[in-house]
Amino acid sequence: MQKLTNAKLSESNLHEITHFGIRAAIGAIFIAHGMFKFTPAFAEMLPNMGLPAEIAIVIALAELVSGILLIVGVLTRISASILSIVMLGAIFMVKQASSLTGEGGYELDLILLAGCLTIIAIGPGKISISYMAKKIPRILQ
Repeated sequence: MQKLTNAKLSESNLHEITHFGIRAAIGAIFIAHGMFKFTPAFAEMLPNMGLPAEIAIVIALAELVSGILLIVGVLTRISASILSIVMLGAIFMVKQASSLTGEGGYELDLILLAGCLTIIAIGPGKISISYMAKKIPRILQ
């Protein structure tokens, strides 16, 4: 049995499927969290954190739209960058980076941040609309 080298592994379908899975999971989490942020309850929480209630719609749209874009694979680096900023805000403004685990812990925020940073570094991958859009002109030639 031949061992896969790192170069061969990064070219394999498993790599692309895994990459898409990470994007889809992170996107789904942000869509779910973004939907909650359209409620009045979220806007009412923001002044307690020193933020204006009006910013709730900006945060909600950032999470919802960026989550959708991550899943479909369009503007992935920009979307992941926006979500990274949101996660830094969650870690330092909301959770105040007080405890990694337990009540008020930021462990989920930190792993979402790490996933977003990975997407920024790697890009959308082959299972994405961005990749397919680049291939269509070559196919039509």
